[in-house]
Amino acid sequence: MVALNTALRKNEIRVWQWSQLDFEKRTVTVGKAKTDGGSGRVIPLNQPAFDALVRWAGRLVESRDDDHVFPAYEAAGIEREHPDKERIDPCRPITSWRSAWRVALKRAELRIRFHDLRHTCITKLAESQASEQTIMSIAGHLSSKMVEHYSHIRMAAKRAALDAIAAVPLQSVFDAAVHQNVHQTQKGSSEASAKSLN
Repeated sequence: MVALNTALRKNEIRVWQWSQLDFEKRTVTVGKAKTDGGSGRVIPLNQPAFDALVRWAGRLVESRDDDHVFPAYEAAGIEREHPDKERIDPCRPITSWRSAWRVALKRAELRIRFHDLRHTCITKLAESQASEQTIMSIAGHLSSKMVEHYSHIRMAAKRAALDAIAAVPLQSVFDAAVHQNVHQTQKGSSEASAKSLN
């Protein structure tokens, strides 16, 4: 579930139908979303998400295009490799992620909200230098203000970016005998540098 929530909202995943998944192109098309910008967007699946969906599809091999990817079930043992198919209703979506989410958190020894996955994804996209347009397209945002709301660039990333521009000490520039103007030369060599520039 964590791998599938890259930039999607919980309710967008819950109501997926198999027709929204394209295993050949490794994409999912979002159906009705919370915002107009979110509806109908096509999101590429990264490798962990794709692998998880392939494994999941293997458990529900008799599914039709209009069946829900995450169907309603009652005591079907859907988490097992061979669930009790008579207790699964593929015409209705799963009603809640609560139990699965709690189990996943316990196994991972984490204390986070489901929506934190979306925040983290958008932040990591921003930190990876993805363009604002790309982030808006994946997340389904209509404005850059929403991207700013979600992408809390970590202080470590800001510090690394600023440290990178100071990584080459000024002295190494002098040692390489690279001069932009006479004011950057070593003492006593300004006259020779000025003449060579002429």
